[in-house]
Amino acid sequence: MQIASTIFLTLFVDSESAPWWNKPGLELWKFVNLTLFVIALVYILTRKVKLGEALRARRESIKRELLRAREERNAALEKLEDVEARLARLDQETAAIRDQSRREADEERERIRLATEEDARKMREQAQREIESAGKAARQQLREFAAEQSVRLAEEMIRRDIRPEDDARLLKLEIEELGGVKH
Repeated sequence: MQIASTIFLTLFVDSESAPWWNKPGLELWKFVNLTLFVIALVYILTRKVKLGEALRARRESIKRELLRAREERNAALEKLEDVEARLARLDQETAAIRDQSRREADEERERIRLATEEDARKMREQAQREIESAGKAARQQLREFAAEQSVRLAEEMIRRDIRPEDDARLLKLEIEELGGVKH
């Protein structure tokens, strides 16, 4: 308030100096010149250059760009939410895949264990059959060997113990038996 009163007193009351419209630094012609320049500028810009229309067109294009930017931002936010949801599901899917892999590995381990036990059982049975077969073959060979040895020993005993007259008598009996069968 005090500044305004000082300016008023300086401009209008001070009679010793130049009149108010011609005070140094506050010459009236400068203000008139500025006012005319501003009026001419406004007239040229609004009537001749059509600044108002250009500004309106610019305002409309800015509105359209803002609307498009808002739509793009909303689309980007939706995409971001989708990606974040997929990432959240990815953690769950990874955990599910890990659990499924563990289950499958356990099942495979159990299947391999059962298959191994079955193979071992079959091998034991096969070995048992082979042992039994080899035992039968060995017993058969032993019987054959024992029979051959018995026959050989019997022949040796007969050859050693039989005399020529016993041989002739046995031969005669054999011939009679064969001859008696024919009648």
